[in-house]
Amino acid sequence: MSEQTPAAPPPLETLREDWQRALVVVPHPDDMEYGGAAAIARWTGQGKDVAYCLLTSGEAGIDSMSPEVARPLREEEQRRACAAVGVDTVEFLGLPDGQLEYGLALRAAIAASIRRQRPDILITVNFRETYGGVMLNQADHIAGGRAALDAARDAGNRWVFTEQLRDGLEPWSGVKEVWAAGSPNATHGVDVTETFDAGLASLREHKAYLGGLGPDAGDPAEFLEGFARQTGQQLGCTMGVSMEVLPLQLF
Repeated sequence: MSEQTPAAPPPLETLREDWQRALVVVPHPDDMEYGGAAAIARWTGQGKDVAYCLLTSGEAGIDSMSPEVARPLREEEQRRACAAVGVDTVEFLGLPDGQLEYGLALRAAIAASIRRQRPDILITVNFRETYGGVMLNQADHIAGGRAALDAARDAGNRWVFTEQLRDGLEPWSGVKEVWAAGSPNATHGVDVTETFDAGLASLREHKAYLGGLGPDAGDPAEFLEGFARQTGQQLGCTMGVSMEVLPLQLF
């Protein structure tokens, strides 16, 4: 009996780009660099304003290095990674790496960042339970992404986290969509053919983290290129980045 050819992945719609400000909310340094940074480079190249909010400093991410040593190193690597794709504003919330818990405290911390940055689009990473049913997702990604989605709505409600009003943070209801990079539920994508190299350069700035993965981790260029080419096929271009789109309001 002959084997059936696997079905081609469904085509992706092109992400809209009629917006000006975005906030990237991710749990760890390197999260956006594993694929999504090339999209950030495209958008900053268009003159869009993109800021980053790191929930943790990734201090528990290098087995051979204590958190006290890793924290400042990973923060500096993230700043350099952001600079490689045209991002100047990088905020670290300092929450404990590997111990993020979905709940009011996490929602409040993210809502405060949203109120400070006032974005049109909120970008996070895959917060579904798996990566396409193949590999389990990390607990921090799941908790952080879910909290980011809810915080995007919380930020616009004057009567949620009212202590932030006393600190001078006015409500912000301007987040129109939340995008999750690398989600198995992705329906949209963006052509990063021209900015793929910038995204790869951004990932390579995480030298200590990549070095700590060991010799069996593989070449990050090969990893990123494989996914980018697959997404590009779904978009009808050479290289692409996929996103799950969760609308909060009509544009």
